[in-house]
Amino acid sequence: MAALDIVRIPVLSDNYVWLVHDPASKATMIVDPAVAEPVLEAAAARGWTITDIWNTHWHPDHTGGNAAIKEATGCTITGPAAEYARIPTLDVQVKGGDKVRLGQHVADVWDVPAHTAGHIAYHFAEGAAIFVGDTMFAMGCGRLFEGTAEQMFANMQKLGTLDDATRVYCAHEYTLSNARFAVTVEPDNVALAERLAAVESARAAGEATVPTSIGEERATNPFLRAPSAAELGRIRALKDAA
Repeated sequence: MAALDIVRIPVLSDNYVWLVHDPASKATMIVDPAVAEPVLEAAAARGWTITDIWNTHWHPDHTGGNAAIKEATGCTITGPAAEYARIPTLDVQVKGGDKVRLGQHVADVWDVPAHTAGHIAYHFAEGAAIFVGDTMFAMGCGRLFEGTAEQMFANMQKLGTLDDATRVYCAHEYTLSNARFAVTVEPDNVALAERLAAVESARAAGEATVPTSIGEERATNPFLRAPSAAELGRIRALKDAA
């Protein structure tokens, strides 16, 4: 089975929309389109026809392009059943334990509440890729807008069961600020110091820093490395106040 083609589309100030294409079936999916025009242009430039949108949660910077892309392409929009009332464009409602398909590629739906109450992620086990929305970032995690530290800790523990090589596709370029905060939490973490230097260099050159990997996060993400929900909550509060 041919590997998925995954393209990063930078939009707004720091959002990433993911364009995902199955070469065999020609099915093309968008993860969390904040806006429509750059997404439609990116697909058209490659000769790809958008067949699906997958939303991870209801926030407007993840769903704002839904309606216009659907109008332009007739695509099917899939998203969290628990947030159906807040995503009026949804065609298909899914929850943890469900499976979704892009051509012959099958993704497992994970419930990962905390950033929002019904947040979900999409895990392609065969492709070693997971689309996490605003649950995990490079060296960070999402704010606990609608959930608890206990929920986010459970999310991190589950993500931590994945293989080191699994690519993590998050939705924002927050890496530099996250890295600068992370070194204050773990000042003796050599891997973290080295990663901060690499990220500073990349960002100075205008380069993106995601996707990341579970292996990188296992070594440098203080939220994934937190030993308890209480500790995760403590450092999340510090990050919020930073």
